[in-house]
Amino acid sequence: MQRNAIKTSFLILSDTHAEKGLAIPSIPVDVAIHCGDLTEESKLHEFQTSLDLLRRVNAKLKLVIAGNHDFTLDKTAFQKKGTHTFNLQNGAKLTVYASPYTPSLEADDWGFQYKRGEHHEFNITNDVDVVITHGPPNGVLDRAVSKQRLGCEDLFAAVARARPKMHCFGHVHSGWGAKLVAWREVPSEKPSHFSDINNGESVSVESLASILPGKWDAEDVIREKEKRLGDLRRIGYRRTSHCVGDDEHPIKVGSNTLFVNAAIQGHEDGTRFPWVVDIELLAAVSLERD
Repeated sequence: MQRNAIKTSFLILSDTHAEKGLAIPSIPVDVAIHCGDLTEESKLHEFQTSLDLLRRVNAKLKLVIAGNHDFTLDKTAFQKKGTHTFNLQNGAKLTVYASPYTPSLEADDWGFQYKRGEHHEFNITNDVDVVITHGPPNGVLDRAVSKQRLGCEDLFAAVARARPKMHCFGHVHSGWGAKLVAWREVPSEKPSHFSDINNGESVSVESLASILPGKWDAEDVIREKEKRLGDLRRIGYRRTSHCVGDDEHPIKVGSNTLFVNAAIQGHEDGTRFPWVVDIELLAAVSLERD
């Protein structure tokens, strides 16, 4: 572990859509993050269901943003996006950038949306540790069932320039998973997932493809995936840790970003799980003294 770095745990979930009876991990964490779509139809009783769910989360700090289904929150009071800093109880300082906005074919389809293809500004600065958005960036954990990429190009470019430790989101249910991206040394003039990701050094932590049997999978591969899925169902969450000195794939500041799609509403197969993620943050005290 790096000097002045504090191991910090996050519970990340998204797209709960006021579904009743969701199993929430009881494991204690430093920070819980909900990446939006607390409701299905943005009704008051649905928000109450989601608030009841969040009360069950064992976290010192809980951060929640809206999603496109939460359209009754698309009012001036809830539209603010930007950067926020928190001193955590574990002694770390956490700086986040948060935005509920997602692209759409029609900007008035749902809440917090803008027309796909039109420029949307994400002012993510280099001091941000964690980016929280409802939708994914273009090219990372954003494929629909149709295989179309639904992520935002402007969001990818902003994240590629800032290179935060982690970017968490949801929205695209079929994109559930996590990927530790290795960035190319110098950002391109117009960053994209084609030009700015070093795929040879990047690591897929987990995806639906790694836990669900595929059409061409051999029998031993199917058995292994079934066992993996069974283990996740029994535990109730997927954990991953990326700390220097402790883990096989640590996050190197400025060189890596961990992307997490935490959309947990799936089909009836119950194959989406919350994420528990360990990363390192700088100590708040050391920052104040510098």
